Amino acid sequence: MGIAREVFGDALPVAERYAAFLAEAGVERGLIGPREADRLWERHLINCAVVSEAVPEEAQVVDIGSGAGLPGIVLAIVRPDLRITLLEPLLRRTTFLNECVELLGLRNVEVRRARAEDVSDEFAVDVATARAVAPLERLARWALPLLRPGGELLALKGERAGAELEEAEPVLKRFGVRSTELLQVGRGMVDPPTTLVRVVAGREAVVGRRQRAPRRAKGSRKRSS
Repeated sequence: MGIAREVFGDALPVAERYAAFLAEAGVERGLIGPREADRLWERHLINCAVVSEAVPEEAQVVDIGSGAGLPGIVLAIVRPDLRITLLEPLLRRTTFLNECVELLGLRNVEVRRARAEDVSDEFAVDVATARAVAPLERLARWALPLLRPGGELLALKGERAGAELEEAEPVLKRFGVRSTELLQVGRGMVDPPTTLVRVVAGREAVVGRRQRAPRRAKGSRKRSS
């Protein structure tokens, strides 16, 4: 909990309420597995919270396939400056997300029941996030149309992050992305650090001042398309 206190700061009590709701209602409704309840903090909450290192200040964010609210709800807790839309097509999940928003008093969050590909003409956001939704090749097709020029897709990925980036390269080129990059965030807080694939859409645009720069993953290289 020492690391959780460092990551969440004054928002730790809100994060604790969310963790308790996940461990109870989240498990009962099948949004997270029963074995995950005992490792919510290190595997889920802190793992998602450190993504905030890569998100610009006061950004408008859409969390694709938000599910139980990971990482969208967590980012809303740790970063009240963000405006976040939780995009989720399944009713039982949007019901859970709405209950979370009300329980936690998150004024910077909107829940939207929809598929990303059906609402692309309604969004032009700064950042799109996703965790365990789909391979990058498919995720890029859903996420990139939601971004403004210079907006960023931040996809939480595991050991295959580099391979997924290679496989998605033809799709990314067709979308005319500006650059791609592997990042690691949360060093010293989560082990291993959280791996992100960052994809920048079109020309670069600055949205506020960034927080401390995340480190590039070992062995990765920045690519331009």
